[in-house]
Amino acid sequence: MEKTGDTQGCQTKNEEDIPKSSPFDFVMKQFQGKRSSSGKRKEQPSAIKKFFSGFDFGKSEGKDGGETEGTEKNNCSADDQSEKRDLSLDDGPSHPVSEAESPSGEQRFNQLMQKLGKKPNSKNLDLNNCALNAADVTELASLLPFLPELEEISLSWNGCVGGALKTLTVQLHHVNLLRVLRLNNCRLTAEDVTSLGEAFEIVPQLEELDLSWNSNIGGKLSLLTKKLPKGCKIKLLKITDCNLTAKDGESLAEMLNVIPNLEVLDLSINKHIGCSMKVIAQDLKNVPGLKELNLHMCGLKQDSLQGLDAALQHLAELRKLDISCNKEIGGSFKDAAAHLANLKNLEVLDLHQCCVTEEDVTVLSQVIPLLSSLQELNLSSNKNVGVSSAPLLGRLRFLPKLKSVSISNCDLGEESFSSLAEAALHLPELEILDLSWNKCVGGNLKLLLGALKLATEIQVLRLSSCNLVAEDLALLTLLTQDGHLARLRKLDLSYNNSVSDEGWMVFCHGLAAFKELSELDVSLRPSSCRDCGTWFSELLAALTKLPALAELGMQRWVLSESQRQQLESFNQDNKRNIRFDC
Repeated sequence: MEKTGDTQGCQTKNEEDIPKSSPFDFVMKQFQGKRSSSGKRKEQPSAIKKFFSGFDFGKSEGKDGGETEGTEKNNCSADDQSEKRDLSLDDGPSHPVSEAESPSGEQRFNQLMQKLGKKPNSKNLDLNNCALNAADVTELASLLPFLPELEEISLSWNGCVGGALKTLTVQLHHVNLLRVLRLNNCRLTAEDVTSLGEAFEIVPQLEELDLSWNSNIGGKLSLLTKKLPKGCKIKLLKITDCNLTAKDGESLAEMLNVIPNLEVLDLSINKHIGCSMKVIAQDLKNVPGLKELNLHMCGLKQDSLQGLDAALQHLAELRKLDISCNKEIGGSFKDAAAHLANLKNLEVLDLHQCCVTEEDVTVLSQVIPLLSSLQELNLSSNKNVGVSSAPLLGRLRFLPKLKSVSISNCDLGEESFSSLAEAALHLPELEILDLSWNKCVGGNLKLLLGALKLATEIQVLRLSSCNLVAEDLALLTLLTQDGHLARLRKLDLSYNNSVSDEGWMVFCHGLAAFKELSELDVSLRPSSCRDCGTWFSELLAALTKLPALAELGMQRWVLSESQRQQLESFNQDNKRNIRFDC
């Protein structure tokens, strides 16, 4: 706008407010009022300046002229603000807040972070579980123009974000360096999903998108996927427990055509998506760099597994495959494991609770030993792993990189347990061993003695509900006293009601040798209770020598009044912070 227009605008406004007696009478009154006010107060733009800003007294050339013009424009702006706040000249001198006194964008951002109990970070906005309301989301959106370096936004576990997301997404063009967006459990609506889809074009650097635990997404995924620009840079996509439908599965398959850089795909706990798994599997070839595929509890069926196996031939980079808790795939590994053996980079395989048959175990005993990079194997809750005559557990010896083996609730017999114990001798990097809910372990833990001596890296040992006896606990304490199990951090001995008081006494007497132990569970079964014997005093004495211990489970042990008082005062007396779960 030209200077003349600005001047006229200012002149018009001032003329409307000036008393009709005389402009100079008005000026003098204002001047006198200014003289009588406190001299300590910072000088504010006065009505005199406002009045004279309407007149052109001439301007010098160059820099001075520019300053005059800028001053006139600023005074017009001040007038506008004054009018908006209903500050008339009849009410006395106008003192609008100067620009220096108004909070800057950075100050507003810091104030919001302080209100939410968070440290300001211009690159990572972490507001998980902050009880945000719609007004907070609106305020946050207005601050995005002041955060041009922002790379991560996490608004998870804020239910009020749902229905208000569009307020934020329309401002995302101010943060075009955004790489990570997490919106877990935000109660997103169809409108939110649509607005998010529309925002993809203005956040070209987006690599991670987590929409997990938003059940309203189910049936509406196409509102998101159809907006994705081709060549999108997304590397991680998590849509856990979003009530996805078979139709959503088809939309997801189309989405795979435009996100070639995808490395992590998590569709877990979507029970209805299994019906479209064959369609999804066909398009997995478009994401050859996929490293993690999570299909836990996705309602997979036998034909789903067959389609997935065909896709595996295109996923040579796959590091993690989770198809656990899909009970209907049992019996299909014979026709669906041909390409599984070719995953030379696979590090994690989770098959727990898949109802594998004896025939499946035979197939897996031929395939799993070929996975030379495997580090984590979970076969838990598959009864036939223990009863099958196939040498699956014995062949784990061919996987020297294994760090975690979970075979809980597999109905192990003495023969299969012996095979596992022998294979464990060849697993020097073992860190986690879970044998819980296998009754045969009780009284036979000595079979594992050699392996536990060699397992210098073991940190977690789970022996819950294994029918352990006093001899087994004595063996564990003997190992520690000889310098073994030195790095053990978590020991689960719960639900072993078969251990006598004498057995607990021996164990507690040697417990102090577990120097790095942080969690210990000796709870009884839910349906039982038992008086805590004389070993309790040995337990307390041992706890004083376990500096890392943070949690002790003792559920259903009945403590005497004296024992309870000792437990309640233990932390204060010993300057500790152990969580006692009694």
